[in-house]
Amino acid sequence: MSVALCTYNGSAHIGDQLTSILDQRFLPTEIIISDDASTDDTMEIAKRVLGRSKISVRFLRNRSALGVTKNFEQAALAVSGDIVVLCDQDDVWHPQRLERALAEFDARPELTLLFTDARMVNAEGEPLGYSLFDALEISSADRQAIHSGTGFSTLLRRNVATGATMAFRRSLLDIAAPFPVEWVHDEWLTILAAAVGQVDLLEEPLIDYRQHGGNQIGAREPSLGHKIRRVLEPRGERNRDLAVRTGILVEKLASLGDVVKPGDLTAARGKLRIERMRANLPENRLARVLPVLKEARSGDYARFTSQGNTEVFRDLFQPK
Repeated sequence: MSVALCTYNGSAHIGDQLTSILDQRFLPTEIIISDDASTDDTMEIAKRVLGRSKISVRFLRNRSALGVTKNFEQAALAVSGDIVVLCDQDDVWHPQRLERALAEFDARPELTLLFTDARMVNAEGEPLGYSLFDALEISSADRQAIHSGTGFSTLLRRNVATGATMAFRRSLLDIAAPFPVEWVHDEWLTILAAAVGQVDLLEEPLIDYRQHGGNQIGAREPSLGHKIRRVLEPRGERNRDLAVRTGILVEKLASLGDVVKPGDLTAARGKLRIERMRANLPENRLARVLPVLKEARSGDYARFTSQGNTEVFRDLFQPK
């Protein structure tokens, strides 16, 4: 079992994260740290903390920043273990994290990727009173679909797996790499794992997921005001980006042939169709009404978009 840890100017919290790895009940065989051109003393702190450990450690340092997705790809491809555990620089692992993940993979040879809940904490590590799954608003129906092995449709609508809580079999990289830059690494790994293997989740929090001003990717507790603002904010490139991303996914799934369930490829093509329609909606709101309502009646908003029928209102009312 190998840890793939990515860093970027993480000196404030990297020591706590590495200490929590060294305090695991089950220790990893190696830690790969890929640093994305940090300008602080992240690497010096990491070397000092890990100096007391007998775990194999390898440091990769990028002269120019690769960005989150490509840095995690680099770290994951560098590991030698059969199970890859992703790690952010600013969280704290609960002592049983690796032990619980390994038990699941050992007991279930068909399991490809596993993710878990997390306790949300502030910059000082104090609990915020809600969990990661609360923040993501993962419904009981979506959780059950993932548990039952039919989670592709859920993940096609929106990603609910957070890389900081994730572990997967290294063999997944044979089809997932190279990671497209249009996708975030955890989204790409999870949707492909669901298409070719089995994804599951653990509902217990196994890390403290730290929220602070420097998060590159984070999660916040949802509020009504936030949801309303999201619906009414300018569309920008969001719909075009979704269409491009979905096109990349369809092309990838089609290239994999029989290892992908035919129904999953069909569903991905259905999502691509509606995302392309949304990307090409006119600027004039009145002119959007007929195409949006037609799609709403077909049920494709509910089947394929991240917020279901809420996206109908977004497409009708969002300014360009």
